[in-house]
Amino acid sequence: MKRIFVFFVILLSYPAVNGQNKITGRITDQDKKPLIGATVFINELSKGTVSGTGGTYELLNLPNGKVKIQFSFVGYKNSIKTVELNGNQVNLDISLEKTAIEAEEIVISSGYSSTQHENAVKIDVLKLEMEGTKSTPNFTEVLTKVPGVDMISKGSGISKPVIRGLSMNDILILNNGVRFENYQYSSHHPLGIDEFGVDDVEIIKGPASLLYGSDAIGGVINFIKEKPAPIGTLIGDYNLQLFSNTLGVTNNLGIRGASKKFYGGLRAGQKSNADFLQGGGDYVPNSRFNEISVKADAGFTDKIGSFKLVYSFNNQKLGLVEDEAITEIKERGRKNEIFYQELNTHLLSNQNKLYLGNYKLDFNIAYQNTELIHFGEIDVYEIQMQLATLTYDIKLHLPSADESEYIIGFQGFNQKNKNLNDREVKLLPDATTNNYSAFGLMQFKVLRGLMLQAGIRYDNKSISTQAIGETSDTSAYRAPLQRSFGSFSGSFGAICNLSENLILRANFAAAYRTPNLAELTSNGQHELRFEKGDQNLVPENAYEADLSLHYHKNNFTADIAGFFNTVNNYIFIAPTGETTSSGIPVFRYRQSNATLFGGEAGIHIHPEALKWLHSEATFSSVTGKQQNGDYLPFVPAHKLRLELRGEKEKLLHLHKTFASINCNTAFDQNNAAPDETTTPGYTLFDIGIGASLMVQKQEISFKVSINNLLDKKYIDHLSTLKEVNLNNAGRNITFSIRIPFGIAGQTMY
Repeated sequence: MKRIFVFFVILLSYPAVNGQNKITGRITDQDKKPLIGATVFINELSKGTVSGTGGTYELLNLPNGKVKIQFSFVGYKNSIKTVELNGNQVNLDISLEKTAIEAEEIVISSGYSSTQHENAVKIDVLKLEMEGTKSTPNFTEVLTKVPGVDMISKGSGISKPVIRGLSMNDILILNNGVRFENYQYSSHHPLGIDEFGVDDVEIIKGPASLLYGSDAIGGVINFIKEKPAPIGTLIGDYNLQLFSNTLGVTNNLGIRGASKKFYGGLRAGQKSNADFLQGGGDYVPNSRFNEISVKADAGFTDKIGSFKLVYSFNNQKLGLVEDEAITEIKERGRKNEIFYQELNTHLLSNQNKLYLGNYKLDFNIAYQNTELIHFGEIDVYEIQMQLATLTYDIKLHLPSADESEYIIGFQGFNQKNKNLNDREVKLLPDATTNNYSAFGLMQFKVLRGLMLQAGIRYDNKSISTQAIGETSDTSAYRAPLQRSFGSFSGSFGAICNLSENLILRANFAAAYRTPNLAELTSNGQHELRFEKGDQNLVPENAYEADLSLHYHKNNFTADIAGFFNTVNNYIFIAPTGETTSSGIPVFRYRQSNATLFGGEAGIHIHPEALKWLHSEATFSSVTGKQQNGDYLPFVPAHKLRLELRGEKEKLLHLHKTFASINCNTAFDQNNAAPDETTTPGYTLFDIGIGASLMVQKQEISFKVSINNLLDKKYIDHLSTLKEVNLNNAGRNITFSIRIPFGIAGQTMY
């Protein structure tokens, strides 16, 4: 107790003795001309500004310690600098170089702020910009631009990401760094995150259990919240999207403001979509979906660190395309009335960074609550469950040199699942899950151009369930379950700068995933099938080797990566060949040793002679097999993506103009699992144009795009609409408009 008291006395007195840290400077181009409006941002502090007249900038109220600053300006290469602060003023002048290729970014999903070139595991960054992303009512489809990322879908409203052939509970979703829990175990459940208010998506392909524990065995997708407004500004934006295929409309409005120490923001949105049209024109009954979202945040930065509170609410009503709905729905509509699921998710997180001399402490805690309801006929509740999760994450960054990091951490979560109001189906029992873990991570430079990264982790997890039914009814009774698991995980990797432009990465990771509540205890009808769990399932253990090569120049980048992943005791659900008394097919969770292997490749060319033109090509391949030779389910076909995009900063009265054409090819998928069918390949074409214009000093950005230009009738191998013999969406014309607004140069307190 005495030590705790002394710690808090030191902590509270620290601001008084911490000197005034200040960073100033001037941002120019290669010809020493000032860049006005360049962004200066310290990611770990959520604090930034823009350069003013003469390209000058100033950052105040900064903590002692090591901070990484990113300087960026449209059309120029990012500059990333590390500064050591110790109660002093630092003058940092920056010169930015022109470039047409996407610049290196600072990423946070590695456990600390670093650049993409400083990680043994490549972290892909997908920026959600109007000109570079696909316009679609299905947000998960936007993620598939990244090679190696695909999706399981049940129409436009329900989809799940796939990374290198692994999905659902083998992929960990983070909402701004917070482990996201919303019944993600099923392919029929949605992603559950709204794209507005998200600046970037960071994607780790491959095992990441070292930093994130169970469920990160196949990779991590981290949705990074939009940056706070620059200091002394009040800014916002209104977004409207109209979709022809779903008769869809999306509205979203956000506003952000920041003073010298405080910042905050509020965002609200609404989506409404009717049943979508297949290629050829027929509508898919009950594929309609509706959504409401609200997001708010507030933060404070000072000499001791940063403190942030973030809240989000998401309501989704998603039609279920199943036999009963197809039979009963006679006309196209958008209102959810029968056979749909509703999810209400609240997430409140508190994220803090404390700078204590040469030490830095990250302390994050979050509470989330998701209610899942399955409706049958009108107002008939079939399933109603509530999942409440408390997560906490503590990382202590130890003293380190400029090119090294040493981190020890503790993570955990406490979770309760509860059936509400005694509904007809209790798919999962009432249960409590507790998980506690400790880990250590280090990265250090051993030779010029060679950096090593290594770490180890231990997790302990327990699951306790309550009985369902009476012992006298043997067909319905489920006995209580008590299971506990202990698992080690770790990784070892290297980053070698073979030259200024060539980077080699190699990594070996041992990861794990414990069986979840659904896999252990399911016993009930879940949409089109009756699902049964297995109380004797054991944890999955994965051992993956990755090797990748990255090359970049001012007008050219190239990447190639390969992986081999051995998964012992891989968990999947498969048909038993049996049916219930009412004729519903019975599926059971099973295990088998498996291997997955493949890779990705991509190039981006910006010809010197045609500075307005971008040419990109990516290819991804994965094969997954069980030990007995059978193929794994939900493994995507090999895919090739080609894009040509033209960009002009100014064209007549327009600026930031762009036009693009995309060709996406999926090859034949003949490697079907025993309960799947093979799927023929297909090729789709998408086009888009957009620009910004000034209307009475107000900027308005717009985009018009057409997906599946030729209205091709096709089915993707990962579409669960195959279960009811329906196809993917046909032609879709999207009109998008974004209206930014703001008041700059006003100090707020």
